[in-house]
Amino acid sequence: MTSKNMNGKINSDCYPQPFLLEPAFKSHLWGGTRLRDNFSKESHREIVAETWECSTHPDGPSLVASGAFRGQTLRRVLQSHPQWAGGPCPDGQLPVLLKLIDAKEDLSVQVHPDNQYARVHENGALGKTEMWYILDAAEGAAIVYGFLHPVTPQQIRQSVEQGCLQQHLRRIPVKKGDVFFIPAGMVHAVGAGILLAEIQQNSNITYRLYDYERRDENGFTRPLQLDQALAVARLSPSEPPCRLKGIIRFERGATLHPLCRCSYFQVEYLRLDTRRRHQFWYLNSTPHSFQILQCIQGCGSVFWEGKSLFFHRGDCIFVPAGTAKLGFHGQGELLKIQC
Repeated sequence: MTSKNMNGKINSDCYPQPFLLEPAFKSHLWGGTRLRDNFSKESHREIVAETWECSTHPDGPSLVASGAFRGQTLRRVLQSHPQWAGGPCPDGQLPVLLKLIDAKEDLSVQVHPDNQYARVHENGALGKTEMWYILDAAEGAAIVYGFLHPVTPQQIRQSVEQGCLQQHLRRIPVKKGDVFFIPAGMVHAVGAGILLAEIQQNSNITYRLYDYERRDENGFTRPLQLDQALAVARLSPSEPPCRLKGIIRFERGATLHPLCRCSYFQVEYLRLDTRRRHQFWYLNSTPHSFQILQCIQGCGSVFWEGKSLFFHRGDCIFVPAGTAKLGFHGQGELLKIQC
């Protein structure tokens, strides 16, 4: 898509170009300060539990932080340029959402519905399947992933009432670099001391099953959604997830490891290393999908058609579908996401 201004010159704003995103910030009682301290996420909030890095969800929209559309929400930009999504983009809504999460304390034990349940019971919303990439983990940190043995709804209700649900839950120790796929219906929880990136469907539906009888800043226990949780939860034990076994690609200036591939998104770990002054790793765009690049370590620059964009640890880059070939230079680690 191109257009001309009143002087007859081509308006470059209509060309798809990469741009940085500014996240939406979320503060929860279990959050910490590492997103600010380690990833330069500047917020007026003392506690930052989550940053919604690439989000078109109305509960936490990302803003464009560079380029011609700076200051606009990503959703608004995609409403005016839906072709940049490369696929279905109803009302500027992307199918995925990317978060960074800092769990200073345990998150609640929770579960998310699938698309079918959400459409019927949540006003046509999407369900929520997600993937976690562990950025850092304290010694002894663990996640909850399903149940240790088959359980019944009656057992769950009784255990929640008695405050002993944990005896039924499977806990898995985690370390930096671990990957976990969390399908809709899987009961799960992020444990204390874990910093992670979450790639998920574009949904904010969570049914809280258990919250360790904690109280908020006003002294109230947080509400549970036990009926909805039991309606969607998988009550049979599941095998612990394993890292996707895929082909590692060695390219000039970069190595790419597949992390997750499902019906809703695919994720790769990208190690960028262009030590030579004029060496680049090239990203070929596709007209069929946008791409998201989240820098989790190091820094670098992106070059295209005489322009450049610098990025460092914590930055999120949105690459519209149909963007010209991009040259990357630097040393760092990134998560590469597309649909």
